[in-house]
Amino acid sequence: MKLTKTVWATAVAAALAVTSLSAHADKKDLVQKILSLQQGGLDELSRNVAEQPARQLAGSVRQIMAQAVPEDKREATAKQIDVEIKKYVESATPLFKASATKLAPTTVGPMLEEKFSEDELKQLVSILESPALKKYQTLMPEATQGLLEKVVADAKPQVTPKLQSLEASVRKILDNATGGKLSGGGAPAPATKPAAKK
Repeated sequence: MKLTKTVWATAVAAALAVTSLSAHADKKDLVQKILSLQQGGLDELSRNVAEQPARQLAGSVRQIMAQAVPEDKREATAKQIDVEIKKYVESATPLFKASATKLAPTTVGPMLEEKFSEDELKQLVSILESPALKKYQTLMPEATQGLLEKVVADAKPQVTPKLQSLEASVRKILDNATGGKLSGGGAPAPATKPAAKK
C-alpha cells in the first residue's frame, strides 16, 4: 500500500513538473510573440534615440547660422547640414534598432513573464480591450525606460564616433560659410593706422 502511494505521488509530481515546464515554455513563446508584435514600437523608440542628439545639434546650428552665416549663404548651408544630419540618423538608427531588438527579450521579456499570467499574455497577443492591456500599458514606461538606458549604453561606443563626425562636418560647413570665423581663420584683421605725427 505504501509503495503504491509513493509511486502515485511520484507520477503526480512528474506530471506536474511536465505541465509546469510546458506552461513555462508556452509563456516564453507568448512573450516572444508580444515582443515581435511590438517591434514597430521598438523601431520608433530607436529612431527617436538616434534623432535626439541630431535635433539638439540642429538647434545649436540655427543659432550659429543666424549670428555668423551671411544671409545669402544660409539656405545652401542649411541644405548641406541637413544632408549631414540625415546621413548620421540613417547610419545611427539601425545600430539603435539592432541594440533594442537584442536587449528587449532580456529586459522587457522577463518583466512580462513575471508580471503577467499565461492567460493575460494570450489577451495581449490578441490585442483585445482588457484589464491585461491596461496593466501592460502601465508597465511599459518602466520597461521602456530600462531598455532605453541599456540601448544607449550598448550602442553609444558605435554611435559616438558617428556623432563626432557629424559635428565635425557641420562645423566645417559652418566655418566655410562664415569665412573661417568659427575656427579663428578667415580674413586677417585690418591693420591699425599709425597715429598721426604732431
